Amino acid sequence: MTSALTHLGKQGEANMVDVGDKEETTRTAIAEGFVSMQPETLKTILAGNAKKGDVLGTARIAGIMAAKKTHELIPLCHPLLLTKVSVDIEPDHALPGLKVTALARVTGKTGVEMEALTAASVACLTIYDMAKAVDRAMVISGIRLVEKTGGKSGDYKADA
Repeated sequence: MTSALTHLGKQGEANMVDVGDKEETTRTAIAEGFVSMQPETLKTILAGNAKKGDVLGTARIAGIMAAKKTHELIPLCHPLLLTKVSVDIEPDHALPGLKVTALARVTGKTGVEMEALTAASVACLTIYDMAKAVDRAMVISGIRLVEKTGGKSGDYKADA
């Protein structure tokens, strides 16, 4: 881990990092999140019977769209020309609930961790929104960076 916060200037003010001199490399980030719910809610979602429609498809699209707009949501993020964004949602009957995994990729001068995290977060929020009519007690948790590759700081893989 680096010891200095890169988004702070000399006086502690917010600062957008200058990436102009960085080398372009292929960078990938994977993030995950979980939505815990009642077993009946999970059954409703998986059966495609939610009143608002296709929960999983809508959450997947919402996550992809969110990754593309990360720089508009997080003030010091650079706008990126993403080359790939995917959002996978799978049931986890042990929760019970859904596991969301988001991947973001770019060939550029800065990483895509925030894009992957934003995609996972918004996909989880969309699941909540789509199913809240039947289960307001759902819990979104575990949003984290799972893995990143590329760039000056090298690769990272979270502990299991």
